[in-house]
Amino acid sequence: MRMRSIVGLAAAAVLALPVWAALPNGTKAPDFSTEASKGGDTFKFALAEALKKGPVVLYFYPAAFTPGCTVEAHEFAEATEKFAALGATVIGVSHDPIDKLQKFSVSECRSKFAVASDGDGSIMKAYDAVLLGHTSYANRTSYVIAPTGEILYSYTAMSPDKHVENTLAAVQRWVDAHPKH
Repeated sequence: MRMRSIVGLAAAAVLALPVWAALPNGTKAPDFSTEASKGGDTFKFALAEALKKGPVVLYFYPAAFTPGCTVEAHEFAEATEKFAALGATVIGVSHDPIDKLQKFSVSECRSKFAVASDGDGSIMKAYDAVLLGHTSYANRTSYVIAPTGEILYSYTAMSPDKHVENTLAAVQRWVDAHPKH
């Protein structure tokens, strides 16, 4: 009986570990460009171009118009001015087609920041942000990327509650350490 308890505890411990892996801080962020929408207008988003303006908050979410993704979009929309004041660009990425994101960018993102389409999943794969067991969806993972292209911060949690707070704090730490950026 004691051996079964030990095996059960070990199995529970393994199951409790995160089963996703975000790219480690300090690594070079994979460059990408893709179709995006802000305020219903479609444009080509290029990470390299956005980084020329300052840090980028790149957040992955499973699907537009789902409850958690809607909450997260609203929270990023409310914080857009704070990010902008720090010189940061916010971009959300999902597998959704651009026509769906055009609507999402207006209604849920409130035309405050862009959302990009990763229809083939290549961006979320490059960022280790694929939802385990549902590989056509992104996991809820947020990154802060320095203008140098270095990943400063990553956070993965299916709950949208801390993504905005955590990424805003990471951008603020970077700005405090680079006052003349």
